[in-house]
Amino acid sequence: MHAQRDVEPPADVPDIEDSPPRRARNFSVRYRHAALSAGQRQTWERLWPEIGADVVPPDGPGRAERLDPSRWFGRTAPVVLEIGCGAGTSTVAMAQAEPHLDVLAVEVYQRGLAQLLSAIEREQLRNIRMLRGDGLDVLEYLIAPASLIGVRVFFPDPWPKARHHKRRLLQPATMALIADRLQPGGVLHAATDHADYAEQIAESGDGEPGLRRVQPGAELPISVDRPTTKYEAKGLGAGSVINEFVWQRPR
Repeated sequence: MHAQRDVEPPADVPDIEDSPPRRARNFSVRYRHAALSAGQRQTWERLWPEIGADVVPPDGPGRAERLDPSRWFGRTAPVVLEIGCGAGTSTVAMAQAEPHLDVLAVEVYQRGLAQLLSAIEREQLRNIRMLRGDGLDVLEYLIAPASLIGVRVFFPDPWPKARHHKRRLLQPATMALIADRLQPGGVLHAATDHADYAEQIAESGDGEPGLRRVQPGAELPISVDRPTTKYEAKGLGAGSVINEFVWQRPR
């Protein structure tokens, strides 16, 4: 359901033009044609132009402008980037618990973003904005260096087949990019229920010189308490083990 643009983003949010593929996608497009319900479509058409924007890769060097969160949110506040927010269960709960933070939620599937959009309206949240596209494109082209107080990546696609491992999001190059985008003291919080991917995430994060593993109980600028989603609860019921990781960029 990685659909083409059907609603223009707000004028003050950068637009990125199409380009040939630059790397393997880290998301699946199996459900690209899934449709929104009538109610979701109405909410989307009403609210997306204000608090959402589509992201596609730039057409060449220098074509993309950095995102200005203070302009989009209408205030200056620490910014957290959540990559792969799904339907937004964690996004909403954590944004409610930390109203002093602004959250940029990235997701490729419109259905999930539509569910999050409805929750934002229902809970009257003002500290969430949404980007539809590839999280790596957001990190690489839209986010300025040393501008984030946190990055959250919960249950990214594990791409379990060996030939697909190159599609996994959390690899050494991505860890280096995240470290560069974090402010000194900023936090990377990741979670997975896939054992093999957990090993790769741990190795990649611990091997990144711009990150330091955080010990339990350490004082951090953002919360690492997240709600248990339905997806996670189902996995736990089936015997899955949740691996949680927290790194911090040294001050």
